[in-house]
Amino acid sequence: MSAEKKLDKKTYVFKTVGELDLKVDAYGVADTVRPVLMWIHGGALMNGSREDAPADQLSAYIEAGFTVISIDYRLAPETKVDGIVEDLRDAWTWIQENGRSLLNIDPDRAGVVGHSAGGYLTLMSGFCVTPRPKALVAFYGYGDIVGPWMTKPDPFYCKEPRVSKEKAYSGVGGDLLVDPTDEEHRQGRARFYLYCRQEGIWPNEVAGHDPESEPDVFVPWCPEKNVTGEYPPTLLLHGDKDTDVPYDLSVKMAKILEEAGVEHELITLSGGGHAFDLGEEGISKVEVAPVFEVAVDFFKEKLL
Repeated sequence: MSAEKKLDKKTYVFKTVGELDLKVDAYGVADTVRPVLMWIHGGALMNGSREDAPADQLSAYIEAGFTVISIDYRLAPETKVDGIVEDLRDAWTWIQENGRSLLNIDPDRAGVVGHSAGGYLTLMSGFCVTPRPKALVAFYGYGDIVGPWMTKPDPFYCKEPRVSKEKAYSGVGGDLLVDPTDEEHRQGRARFYLYCRQEGIWPNEVAGHDPESEPDVFVPWCPEKNVTGEYPPTLLLHGDKDTDVPYDLSVKMAKILEEAGVEHELITLSGGGHAFDLGEEGISKVEVAPVFEVAVDFFKEKLL
């Protein structure tokens, strides 16, 4: 069930590109001033929607005292990663400049949370937006987009029936978009992602550059290569049986944060796969509930 069916929200346009409006949904707007969490959806940068924010998680954040703002960003491959990061910056700027007057939030107490590709963009926000967030929570995110996990055919995805190039590209292209229009559209984009993982070309399609011949081009888009002592306090959550985003990526990010002297913690869900907090039971799952509680407590410590 989508979050909008269960929770009141306010929707605003934060920018327009051509004829495409990019929007934010604000949940938990209150009469008293609240800290804010910017929520970023996953989908390999190629799929998904701001409306994918899980109602149970939104409710937990709201009950803990936060307003949550779920954001649009343009999807790849029609928009490349530089444009996606631009959308991230612009959404953050809109929140900083308009959140107090429109939504009764305190922009000085702002954190970012995201899942998978949204976790990647969360980690990007640690150095690419101004002012820096006060806290980051990345669920099964990644700090590197050009490692072998993305530039080589993926063993897990290669077990799936092969997707032909023609079939793959039939699911993408055309106008810029932020939200696949229906389930068939989403499935077509999912097939394109599967093709990219089977061929090891996801970075090429997302960035429009070849990581082998142009590795330096990707440096600004890899959080792990941009960590300094100014990076915000960060919580990483990852299942050690993740078949989409390798668990080792969060282990590596944690090590880099440690070396830079950044406050951080890595929470490992033993036996957890990708999207361990989603599905019918969501965060009520016995093994997930305490993990999600850590995330909420982390934000409470840093922002309340």
